Amino acid sequence: MVAELIVHVVPIAVGVWMSFRELTLFYIRDWAKAPGTGLGNYRVAVDFDAAIGKDLLTSFLVTVGVTVLAVGLSWLLGTAAAILMQDRFRGRGLLRAAFLVPYALPVYAAVMTWGFLFQRDTGMVNHVLADQLHVTGGDRPFWLIGDNSFWALVTVIVWRSWPFAFLVLMAGLQNVPRDLYEASALDGAGIWRQIRHITLPALRPINQVLVLVLFLWTFNDFNTPFVLFGKAPPTGGDLISLHIYRASFLTWNFGTGSAMSVLLLLFLLLVTAVYLIATSRRRSARA
Repeated sequence: MVAELIVHVVPIAVGVWMSFRELTLFYIRDWAKAPGTGLGNYRVAVDFDAAIGKDLLTSFLVTVGVTVLAVGLSWLLGTAAAILMQDRFRGRGLLRAAFLVPYALPVYAAVMTWGFLFQRDTGMVNHVLADQLHVTGGDRPFWLIGDNSFWALVTVIVWRSWPFAFLVLMAGLQNVPRDLYEASALDGAGIWRQIRHITLPALRPINQVLVLVLFLWTFNDFNTPFVLFGKAPPTGGDLISLHIYRASFLTWNFGTGSAMSVLLLLFLLLVTAVYLIATSRRRSARA
């Protein structure tokens, strides 16, 4: 309890207090004496007609888009791999280990490697797409700047996230009796009907938790865009966690940055509460 208080509760309380203060560069030396602003920092953050609010809204929409795509693709790849790994075949253990490599690698090393792969002239991505497959018509796109940064970020997040989905779902499938599949096969059910009527219903409780965890991880992800793009990401890679960091530590306006953080916390709490209520009601209705 003491560790939880020190690590989580106290910083949150201080952050909320800072959001009501004019804590800028002029007061950073004696931050306890920063004057109060009431809801002024929150008004600045949600004023979408002004530059600060407009940039925050753009970052929020980018984060929503990245999260929806990354979570959906990670879940889809993890489910497909978990189903594939249920049947016994030669090399299954080695393939399972290979699938978990992205999850086991340190995040900074993995993302830095992707940064080299996405280089325009020397990166492997352009070498394969432009020189080998000729998908881009011979052009070498910029992946770490401009609109393509959105897709580069989604690719890296999916690459890092789907092994976790695979690991969780593979563990869940261990509890599904194989007799159900054998009986359904005798009744003439194909692979798709088995997945629809046996696999997915059996994994529903696990998927409810897995999707929520992936959502929270992706929406709060700071390391991936920071290592991939640096302190000044392009608009397509400006996740809201990195945007709040820039609003706080690069402009030295910790009051506004704290207000943005509190708004993000409230949004995530609201989404989590609505999601848990909806899923619990769905379980009750089926029961």
